[in-house]
Amino acid sequence: MIQGLNELLKKRFHITIQNQSLLDEAFTQASYVNEHPNQNLKFYERIEFLGDAVMQLVVSEYIYKRYPKLPQGRLTRLRAAMVNEDSFASFARECTFDKYIRLGRGEEKAHARERDSLLCDIFESFIGALYLDQGVEPVIAFSNQVIFPKLDEGRFDEFFDHKTELQEVAQQNGPVAIDYELVSEDGPDNDRAFKVSVTVDGKELGVGVGHSKKHAEQVAAKEALKKLQADN
Repeated sequence: MIQGLNELLKKRFHITIQNQSLLDEAFTQASYVNEHPNQNLKFYERIEFLGDAVMQLVVSEYIYKRYPKLPQGRLTRLRAAMVNEDSFASFARECTFDKYIRLGRGEEKAHARERDSLLCDIFESFIGALYLDQGVEPVIAFSNQVIFPKLDEGRFDEFFDHKTELQEVAQQNGPVAIDYELVSEDGPDNDRAFKVSVTVDGKELGVGVGHSKKHAEQVAAKEALKKLQADN
């Protein structure tokens, strides 16, 4: 049993793993197994293979249902941005999974638990263990806590065209005037912050801040969409 991991999962994510050996396997690297040959241990690679497939399915279904107007090509690019090494390594760190990986002494000295590649593998193997232990529903519940909120936070906004969507929603009942205005521009040349407001028929519905004017306009349009959808 990996010290503290079960308590973390229970307190933070409301997850109780029934088959402890699956969890131990998911957080064990081959280097640790090689240093403990008499303990009949398994390492994470096979279970990681399964976890990767489960995440592909869970994320695909979620974005398919959430964005019914998004074409296949953009759905594919969005999924690729969410299901990749950078994203999974980031999620693993946010879950503090890096603290619970069982490593051999050499890998520990080499700071392996800080590597994105390993953290991605561990995140996927945890998903595989959770799926084998309890099925897909707990994986979806975990994703609702850890992964999908990042869409609302704007982590993957570059894959959306909120301006076009705002235009389509606002003009459902006829033509309207949609205007974007640069409110302010601050910061050094290498780190500019642009603030933009968007009005629909003269009424301000959103304000956005971004590293470029175009980015700020997309953020403002996203806020306007939320307001329009809430009013409806």
